[in-house]
Amino acid sequence: MKKTISGIRGIFGEDLNLKDILEFSNNFSSLIKSKKCVVGKDTRPSGQMVKDTASAELMKNGIDVFNLGTVPTPVVFREARKYGAGLVVSSSHNPLEWNGMKFIIEGRGINEQELPQIISHQEILKTKIGNETELTSSYIEDVKKIIGDIGNKPEIVVDIGGGAAKGFAPEILTQIGCHVKTINEDLLGCTRGPDPTSDNLSDLISSTNKKDIGFAFDLDGDRLVVVRNGTKQTPDVTLGLGVAKSLELGFKKFVLSIDTSVSVEKFIKEKGGEVQRSKVGEANVIDLMLKNNAQAGGEGSSGGFILPEFNYCREGILTSGLIASMLGTTEFNEVLNFMESYYQIRDKTKIDSELHDKVIDEVKSDFSKEYSETISLDGIKGIIDEDSWVLIRKSNTEDIIRVSAESNDEEKCKRIVKDTIEMVNQNYEKIR
Repeated sequence: MKKTISGIRGIFGEDLNLKDILEFSNNFSSLIKSKKCVVGKDTRPSGQMVKDTASAELMKNGIDVFNLGTVPTPVVFREARKYGAGLVVSSSHNPLEWNGMKFIIEGRGINEQELPQIISHQEILKTKIGNETELTSSYIEDVKKIIGDIGNKPEIVVDIGGGAAKGFAPEILTQIGCHVKTINEDLLGCTRGPDPTSDNLSDLISSTNKKDIGFAFDLDGDRLVVVRNGTKQTPDVTLGLGVAKSLELGFKKFVLSIDTSVSVEKFIKEKGGEVQRSKVGEANVIDLMLKNNAQAGGEGSSGGFILPEFNYCREGILTSGLIASMLGTTEFNEVLNFMESYYQIRDKTKIDSELHDKVIDEVKSDFSKEYSETISLDGIKGIIDEDSWVLIRKSNTEDIIRVSAESNDEEKCKRIVKDTIEMVNQNYEKIR
């Protein structure tokens, strides 16, 4: 079972069971000051059972539950702003046998100070039993107000992936003026896995022939992958396109995770914007956004564009509409060409968890000798030149160290990753 600020995740019926759901829901109740909580789920087979169990525990503790049913994660975040708290039953892009819970306070995910209150038992003093109310979200109308109408009627294929974006993404795109074809609408018979960033998306690629663009969502609808001209784009391109649109809207202050493509940062600065870097992770990006009143940004590794004035989460559905509104413009082609000229590789190597810190300290020493600049915000990042960098980070949940790199030269990027993994493994063998 994984317990992080991104939520609780596990294989349902094995390391995550209904007793755990009751415990975490009970503990979450102590953080809900408004005594109101919106609840939604994705399309996983165990979703209804988990949602019903969590809702019952919340109501037992005096929380009024507003049931959204099966909806994308961004819908729950949006409504949680109005009601004070939210609970998403999902394990995002994990395989179908997994499930989990994502906790929302005042429209944002929980932070590192709040996590212990959810994973450590809390006694709740009940004053009354809460009620449950069916809730219809205004999310579609809210998104339409931001994007407006699109005049050039682009042709778009949407790969739902059998997830919760059904009923939301195609409807929004249609209503703003796109011609939309959907594939993989239902989980039964879906031809790909839950995570579009790791799937080859062969059906979407073939379906976008002679279409303007293709969009693929994960099960809970917060991740977005773009397919353009028969090519699956990197997650950083998804983020970069969202950033480009927000620059067009006049935003200047951005937060990007430390592993986001340098191309996104360069593009922002060329357009007169400013960039701050956060630790990797959606919650860390949002935390820095809130501290510095940033207007937009996100996390390149997950293609997660974030627009704080609308939602404190990755906004795959909103981003698809923003990107659609750019199709056919010189700005769209400029952004895509600029960001496609950079290459990112994200890899990993197996290292015992208890030796993660020692290995990273050793590599930090090597980096400081080899590179002109090192950054220790999250793991250790070596700046090789203005177009190339490498980052190593420990995993909080697995016996691995992650290695990410980027360059405007593909072969150079491959060499950087290969050499860094060798460096990590050599230091590991030295201290074992």
